[in-house]
Amino acid sequence: MRNQLRPLFDQVVIKELEPDRVRRSGLVVPPGTHEPPPQHGIVLAVGPGLDWWGGAGITMPVKPGDHVVFPASAGAWVEVDEERLLVCRVGELLGVLEQVRDCPRCAEIPLEAGDTCPVCGRTGPTETSAIG
Repeated sequence: MRNQLRPLFDQVVIKELEPDRVRRSGLVVPPGTHEPPPQHGIVLAVGPGLDWWGGAGITMPVKPGDHVVFPASAGAWVEVDEERLLVCRVGELLGVLEQVRDCPRCAEIPLEAGDTCPVCGRTGPTETSAIG
């Protein structure tokens, strides 16, 4: 029989994703660096929120399936059916990762060769040298 952890109040249950040690530039970040990077995970379950939230019109800002970022110090790690899960308050989460289709900064503006948008990371066309 499989167990499932049901969070209470404003708690969320998160399954951690393996940290990506390879950056876009190709640089490999070795484990054991001086400061742990924020962790990434998938929300598995969400509590009902605090009882006063309903009267104030507040709902939980995350839902199961959301890809979230949290600090290394967040919540408590528990093991359920040999699976390591994080249980933390929703306020400890740093944010929800979302795919950006159209960047609000550079969607309407063509980027020059070699330029990079600081918001979405899109780069302009690469410069090619003319032979002749």
